[in-house]
Amino acid sequence: MRIPKSNQQSGPLAGHVRAGRVYKSPLAATGVLKIGNWLKDDLPDLLWPALAFAENGNATARQFVEWQGAVQASLAHVNDPAWVAEMLDGRLTHLEKLAERVPEASAIVVEQARKRGLLSDDVRRALASYPGLPAPWLIGELELAAPRQQDLELIHDALLGTMTDEHREALIKCLRTWSTVKAGTFRTSSETIALLKEYPLDVETRAAADSAVRAMWGAHRSLLLVDDPDYFENAIKWARAFWVTNSMTSQCIRKREIDDAQSDDTDEALQPPNQGAQREASGETGGNLQRFTMDLLSSFIEALETAPSDLYSNERQEVVAGLISRAGRDVIAALGAPDLWCAEHGSHIGRMLVETKIYLHWMAQQDAAIYRQFQEYGAGKAKLYSRIAEELPEQAQTAGFRESIDELERLSHNNDLLDHRVVDTRDTFAGGKSIREMASEAGLLDFYRQAYSLASGVAHSEWWSVELHAMEPCMNVLHGMHQIPSLALNSGGNIALAHSWIDQLHSLVRAGLRILGTGEMAVDDAFAWMNDDESGDDPNP
Repeated sequence: MRIPKSNQQSGPLAGHVRAGRVYKSPLAATGVLKIGNWLKDDLPDLLWPALAFAENGNATARQFVEWQGAVQASLAHVNDPAWVAEMLDGRLTHLEKLAERVPEASAIVVEQARKRGLLSDDVRRALASYPGLPAPWLIGELELAAPRQQDLELIHDALLGTMTDEHREALIKCLRTWSTVKAGTFRTSSETIALLKEYPLDVETRAAADSAVRAMWGAHRSLLLVDDPDYFENAIKWARAFWVTNSMTSQCIRKREIDDAQSDDTDEALQPPNQGAQREASGETGGNLQRFTMDLLSSFIEALETAPSDLYSNERQEVVAGLISRAGRDVIAALGAPDLWCAEHGSHIGRMLVETKIYLHWMAQQDAAIYRQFQEYGAGKAKLYSRIAEELPEQAQTAGFRESIDELERLSHNNDLLDHRVVDTRDTFAGGKSIREMASEAGLLDFYRQAYSLASGVAHSEWWSVELHAMEPCMNVLHGMHQIPSLALNSGGNIALAHSWIDQLHSLVRAGLRILGTGEMAVDDAFAWMNDDESGDDPNP
């Protein structure tokens, strides 16, 4: 593999390889770097060992190694010890393959696992809460059932423990290595063998061995995909089912809910950003527009969080929900300040709503990869902004400023060691395609022309808008009727305009739910209040 040389010698992206307006690190420019997500793709397949480790701690590794040896000894008549060893790496889909080829293996696997406390009643009940579980014979006589609270807690501990404890992650990934060692089929360098010889007992070499194990596991996984690109097809199918099931058996949790649980404040609803402005907006001109809009956005969120969702390929829901949430928050804030209810000061609201609608409808017509592309375009911009901010002399970088740079670096979702984040400086996430082109392709060109263009003219300070809103003719005839800055502020308070914002947001909410295919029952329940004639909340009676 040849790593391209940098051709960008100056600026915040110095050291990158530039192609047009796209900048890549030399490693990313090779085209062979692929950033995977083992937690999404592989951890569900390793759910059984993850549950066992969560229940009994990291010492469970010894019981798994003993289990591997006992199963291999019982299957010694199978004339393929290397294959049997590979099937005992803890993956559910591998156990299923093992039983398909060697039917008696299922009883042996379960018997030896129970002897060593690896299939306790709690572990089996947790596994039994998932429809479509590979190797369902692991749960024995148990039937598929909704998880109890203690089941959810064990699953939570299994996932969190594996995600946050790098040593536990390595132990689980080392199951494949230990199984092949037991079978006598493990091959690696003498240095690695020396490193793993006392693993995990040698505390001094444990961290280095953990890294080696994780690296070998990833390399072996990639090798399997080179030989057979569809090797993990069943594992991915199961991972999708796993994450969708989790969306139905547990609700989203916000940090504020955890904080509220530790205090007396338990109100989880959206709150007005400015209580004083809310009181002002609740008079004759404002009515209850802001409260209605907060209820509208809350219902949108409720519908998403109570309906089954694809937590495996979650980019589409994140992007759609994020855009609509951002739009709703802007509208709520603007409704709290009636001075903004005019074309001059509120143009950014109208423009943002139109832009969001075009984005949603255009992306819905593209391949699903467009949502990840949207996110990666934004992450690349975050990387660029952090590099630009770092150009400020170090002595001028206050503690707060440094925190801002760190936050931008976090939002770039770049790796600390492997700089893989591409920076695309084209005008939009769609390869530079303009919003007007997107509108045309989405059948919204007239909407763009009639709503977006005008609001953009105000937002971009086109002269007609500046003349209309910020200037007035000098009445001194001696001055030849030239234009001078106006001292009269726009009074705002255009309630019809405020209603139009709410209508557009409502349209976005409904469009977003349709695009995501959110369950009708969840949507009906979340928006039932809008059909209640006695609610009196509708600002458009």
